[in-house]
Amino acid sequence: MKPLARNDLLSLEQYARERADFRTRVLAHKRDRKVRVGEHVTLLFEDRLTVQYQIQEMLRAEKIFEAEGIAEELGSYNPLIPDGNNLKCTMLIEYDDVEVRKRELLRLRNIEHEVQLVVGDRAPVKAIADEDLPRSDDEKTAAVHFLRFELDAAAVADFGRGANAMFRIEHANYSAEARLNEAQQKALAADFA
Repeated sequence: MKPLARNDLLSLEQYARERADFRTRVLAHKRDRKVRVGEHVTLLFEDRLTVQYQIQEMLRAEKIFEAEGIAEELGSYNPLIPDGNNLKCTMLIEYDDVEVRKRELLRLRNIEHEVQLVVGDRAPVKAIADEDLPRSDDEKTAAVHFLRFELDAAAVADFGRGANAMFRIEHANYSAEARLNEAQQKALAADFA
């Protein structure tokens, strides 16, 4: 997928007029790009449309309209767009209770390095986590991580043909897996185009 450029974005005024419809379209698009792995981890897969929405919302919230500010947002978010050989996602670790969340983030240190994608009978592909900056330290992990799954050409072809695909987490304190349904697999297969 091609990175976003300034001319792909709507002006603040135009976005204000089109925001409700654009948001509805993006939320519908995201529905099949969300994978729940166990009770407390959600993977939200990014693509050009989801990233455009994030940028538009950021420009709106921060009232950014100058070229330099727009370029900065594009530079921050474009790396989340898959490039044809990978899937990219935001991983959310979710616990409603604040105290439980604090405790679990201590127990789940380095979970971001234990997320795998399995396509058919192929060897698992381990996520490459948080290339922008480390989000785990000696004490805890963050509740949000950015993951990239790099696939070789054969795995991409198998994924596109509908070979069984699943995400698995094998952490000492959290073990779960989620097999993609047909709609999810079709949505994510588009990221390899």
